[in-house]
Amino acid sequence: MGLQFAKMHGLGNDFVVFDATREPLALTPQFIQRIATRRFGIGCDQVLLVEAADRDGVDFHYRIFNADGDEVEQCGNGARCFARFVQARGLCDRNEIVVSTNNRTLRLQIQEDGRVQVNMGHPRLEPDDIPLDMPARAASYRIDVDGSVLQFGAVSMGNPHAVLRVGDVETAPVLSLGPRIEHHAAFPERVNVGFLEIVDRGHGRLRVFERGVGETLACGSGACAAVVVGRIQGLLDPRVVLSLRGGDLEIEWAGPDAPVMMTGPAEHVFDGQIQP
Repeated sequence: MGLQFAKMHGLGNDFVVFDATREPLALTPQFIQRIATRRFGIGCDQVLLVEAADRDGVDFHYRIFNADGDEVEQCGNGARCFARFVQARGLCDRNEIVVSTNNRTLRLQIQEDGRVQVNMGHPRLEPDDIPLDMPARAASYRIDVDGSVLQFGAVSMGNPHAVLRVGDVETAPVLSLGPRIEHHAAFPERVNVGFLEIVDRGHGRLRVFERGVGETLACGSGACAAVVVGRIQGLLDPRVVLSLRGGDLEIEWAGPDAPVMMTGPAEHVFDGQIQP
């Protein structure tokens, strides 16, 4: 019998979700790559595993695998889909769900309109915590990429992000520059790369080149990182609507002593099964 899964998406950032709460599910990188391959597999940006709680005070454990098979620490759009999945499958009957990841705890709140708010925790800004090979924390950093000096902000939302400000997100060199920054020596664990256009203090436009995936239609942790960087650089207000290619996310960050809050939709597409 095949493995049961749900196909879901958050603003076009799509996922294959497995229920591993009853028994462990080991997924090889090769199997994940087969699942994620479009046309030849199911097709997705990430594979999500819903596991039983690994400690007191949480309801579930949450694991994320990129399309290349690597396990990663965080996925904001996936967290919203996680909340809708466990409720729809009868695994949890509450609207507030607490989940652990590999490096932090998330609180997911399903709202009356069906959107999900995620408490993404506090951003980490010290270079060693991102990680980023720079001598000291700064509002912006510079690296050399193919002879050109690029300026960016950096933050960890449980996973590493570099955020570049651009004049027009539609003409930004996402596909050519994204992979060069992702693999730059300044980022020992690679990095997600956001290209942020400031429309006004309460609105921005964003494209994200995700490590191990490529450009996605939306990136929840990338949206949070972009707002944090924009706030630190004095460009954005505490509440921002970010327009991504798949739709809008609402991001709130009051400042250094507050967590980042992300609100957006999560949609179920279909259920199926696949042979391991």
